Amino acid sequence: MKRRRRRETWEAWAFLLPNLIGFLAFTVFAVLFSLWISVHKWDLFSTPAYVGLRNFFQLIQADRDFRRVLLNTLYFVVGIVPLGTAVSLLLALICNRTLKGMTLFRTIMYLPSVSSTIAVGIVWIWLLDPQFGVLNYLLRSLGWANPPNWLGSVTWAKPSLILMHIWQYAGYYMVIFLAGLQSIPGQLYEAAELDGASKWQQFWKITLPLLSPTMFFVVVMKMIGVFNIFEQPFIMTNGGPSGSTETIVYYIYSNAFQWFNMGYASAVAWVLFIMVFALTLIQFKYQGRWVHYE
Repeated sequence: MKRRRRRETWEAWAFLLPNLIGFLAFTVFAVLFSLWISVHKWDLFSTPAYVGLRNFFQLIQADRDFRRVLLNTLYFVVGIVPLGTAVSLLLALICNRTLKGMTLFRTIMYLPSVSSTIAVGIVWIWLLDPQFGVLNYLLRSLGWANPPNWLGSVTWAKPSLILMHIWQYAGYYMVIFLAGLQSIPGQLYEAAELDGASKWQQFWKITLPLLSPTMFFVVVMKMIGVFNIFEQPFIMTNGGPSGSTETIVYYIYSNAFQWFNMGYASAVAWVLFIMVFALTLIQFKYQGRWVHYE
């Protein structure tokens, strides 16, 4: 019996060890190495030189580019998180109804979230092309003689990326909201109808409160995702025009792999981590306001 248990233990370790080694090498070691590099000056080729907290002081006190990309990132967060959450919730409410063809509708809404961001970006570049894009063609047909250059304008570039991001991930969070909606007992709605509550009152008094844990999860995940937004501006605008769509993660990429300032890039990454972690902790303080059905 003991020999069998020992063999099962070794078999378990044999299956777990490759993943454990990969986790230690590519996650734990990478995080610790990034922290160590953040207090050094290193260009990948020379010997790292210890500079203490100089990278962090320069980042916070003197780097105007960091302030610019921080404001750009906050713009995306403010634009995507509330609007994207509302769109996903609306889609979930629609999909929660038992109508003919709803399965097909759910599938269509979910497909963009499993598509490659590169492919989605290329499609949207074509849609928003100022000369041959479908959107501007429709606007000209409606009488707008000179529609904007959506991705080439400082005014319109960020809203265009926000629209694309919401469209791509609305289906993913729709599924999460749909799971939350389907976990709400139907008896609550039946009792509310007997009491004369309208659909609007049922939404505000039953649906929204009981969705509060799901809402918290969606908001936190969207916030973390948007703070780390990189692919969309990299593919569609290359950070332009005039750096108006350059985000913090794009700035980290530029410092690390274009200018080879690895220490400074690591410092920016740790500042981003601290910001996101602090905002997440603040949101966790509101757990007491969640409503749970028991």
